[in-house]
Amino acid sequence: MKVSELKAREGKVDITVEVVSVEEPRTFNKFGREGRVANAIAKDDSGEIKLTLWNDDIDKVKVGSKVKITNGYINEFQGEKQLTAGRLGKLEVVE
Repeated sequence: MKVSELKAREGKVDITVEVVSVEEPRTFNKFGREGRVANAIAKDDSGEIKLTLWNDDIDKVKVGSKVKITNGYINEFQGEKQLTAGRLGKLEVVE
């Protein structure tokens, strides 16, 4: 699958992308549990997409990392598509 083919609210996304930037993580509190979230930009040869990283995934990823998302999900926020591994998916660094 390619970045250019991704559609909002699409699930079961399997894709490998390269991370080009990672923002500072921020903490949040949800249902009494603290978590961390960070936005990154990822690309492949067809385009770029915002990548949302959660908790432990933030520490795995650096600029230049190639990451494989298995069973990911595409959100849309303010008209911009965002890729995330989400609760059911998996993010792994492949290089």
